[in-house]
Amino acid sequence: MTELRKKINDAVYYLKEKTSLKPRIGIILGTGLGGLVQDIEIETDVSYKNIPHFPLSTVESHEGRLIFGHVSGKPVMAMQGRFHYYEGYSMQQITFPVRVMKAMGCDTLIVSNACGGMNPTYTPGDIMIIADHINLLGDNPLIGINDDELGPRFPDMSEPYTESLIQLAERVALQERIKIQKGVYVAVTGPNLETRAEYRFLRTIGADVVGMSTVPEVIVAVHSDMRVLGLSVVTDSCLPDALKPVDIAEILRIAGEAEPKLTRLIARTIALM
Repeated sequence: MTELRKKINDAVYYLKEKTSLKPRIGIILGTGLGGLVQDIEIETDVSYKNIPHFPLSTVESHEGRLIFGHVSGKPVMAMQGRFHYYEGYSMQQITFPVRVMKAMGCDTLIVSNACGGMNPTYTPGDIMIIADHINLLGDNPLIGINDDELGPRFPDMSEPYTESLIQLAERVALQERIKIQKGVYVAVTGPNLETRAEYRFLRTIGADVVGMSTVPEVIVAVHSDMRVLGLSVVTDSCLPDALKPVDIAEILRIAGEAEPKLTRLIARTIALM
């Protein structure tokens, strides 16, 4: 047994002592989006600091709790706060919770984030369904010894975001009259935001939005044979010729305003899964 699998087993053993819930859907709540927990019928919540081998969130608006309960009648486990490469964590640490979700019984991952919009047709407050991604983090959570019990050495990434879930979310958005976009997310390390030249480059290579998370978790979810739905909230415009200094408080405000729409979209989509 690899060291990683031992750590997963430690965390799962601890969590199964805290809850009898058998989650089927894992949810990762991004920056400014932690309020979704208000729509979860909570059975148990556990602080990250008490879970064996779990990192701790250090970013504003990331509460650092693992929540077990139901959304739209479906059993879920949700991360209220995620981990980022720029915090100094390894890719394996960042993605450890996804490994635990899989081991707890989750076969689907819903991941959300706040991002900068580079597509000129996007406006702050828009929700984008992630159709594909570009990894510019300069690292990969699958580097190192592969444990065949966890997934294949060379996982296929031709459909990292499950097309049937994308179509389901699009139908729900139409029914709920929620404006959505669909595009490509590019992940960079951060924590600084990008220069004008970098935004031009990222747009040129095919990205619609940019952020500092999500891609590692999705890679591990695919490696673990989980279905994936990714949702981004555009919190600021990153147009090189009209670039303004970013106000983090403003980003959190816009994320908070978009949150009810995102919550409704996620809850209705889960109901139909």
